[in-house]
Amino acid sequence: MTAKKRLSLCMIVRDEEKWIGRCLASVKDAVDEMIVVDTGSTDRTADICRSFGASVHPFPWNGSFADARNESLKHATGDWILWLDADEEADALSAARLRDVLEWQEDSLGFVQLVNYYGASPPESNRSFLLAHHRLFRNGIGFRFGNTIHEQLNVVEVLGDVPRMCLLPVSVYHYGYMDAVTADKNKFDRNLALLLKEKEQPDCSPWVDYHIASEYYRIADYRQSFEYVNKSIVQFLNRSQMPPSLLYKLKYSVLFALNSHEGAWPGIESAIKLYPDYVDLHFYKGVILFRKEKYSEALEAFKQCLELGESNLRHLTLKGLGSFQAWYYIGRCLEKSSDISNALQAYRETRALDPAHKEAAEALAAIEDAAT
Repeated sequence: MTAKKRLSLCMIVRDEEKWIGRCLASVKDAVDEMIVVDTGSTDRTADICRSFGASVHPFPWNGSFADARNESLKHATGDWILWLDADEEADALSAARLRDVLEWQEDSLGFVQLVNYYGASPPESNRSFLLAHHRLFRNGIGFRFGNTIHEQLNVVEVLGDVPRMCLLPVSVYHYGYMDAVTADKNKFDRNLALLLKEKEQPDCSPWVDYHIASEYYRIADYRQSFEYVNKSIVQFLNRSQMPPSLLYKLKYSVLFALNSHEGAWPGIESAIKLYPDYVDLHFYKGVILFRKEKYSEALEAFKQCLELGESNLRHLTLKGLGSFQAWYYIGRCLEKSSDISNALQAYRETRALDPAHKEAAEALAAIEDAAT
């Protein structure tokens, strides 16, 4: 008789009593064992984990998230491993589909739809970033985590090439980018210190400068963010590697935050040539053209956003840029072109997709007031 295949959850935690119960509850029926490595909790985290049947393994914090994650792998007995963070949870209606990987014969990496919420509580689906992220991998074939912070799997080292994206019909919700969490200055100081230390290592990854840029972006230090994201892009190019798409997303997000649409033009065209299927870049192009008062060209860019939509999870995609935000700017382009009736319809489309869209509501009210 063939032994039943097993799925192991592997996590690292420290003082996560606020989140950990929700996380474990979301996957406890989908996994066969739960391995939790605790790097020094002083709250109820370990007790909560044990109450869900998890095995808790103390691991003295040594400044490396990768080392802690790799410690969790040592205790896993499953054929496949699922890894999550404490401030995440799997969608209740689809979590059982995580077990689909146990039937796979060839692929060794499983992706889920990661939904990164941002903004104020409560989390809202229209305020999120979407991305396909590999959260399941076959155990015992050499997968390990690297980097002291923002740790990554050694995918190419194990598989020899970038694998095809085997996307499971499962969503994982991440709450760590919401306002209440990102406002924690201590977290920024900790992350930056770890990243700067890693940057001192010989031949450090270009990803380090990207993550430094992201940390500065979250605290609205846009000039520092711009400096480091450009360093990251240059490092990838110096290694004869194409800079990943999310570097360009961050670069143009920074320029927008600095109101530097002139600085973003015409470079955005080069980024689009590299990633023509990335809706966020087309949206930024449309906004640049709108600010340059080239309304007909901007209109075409936003229509292209609607055609691309938001289902291409290979890229980190801001919810709305292929739907309600594109419709809102279509309305603005049409209004600037004196096509008021179609502008009204565009604003209504915006509100249908995002009832809380304040700017579209104001635009509708202004047009209706002007008509009376």
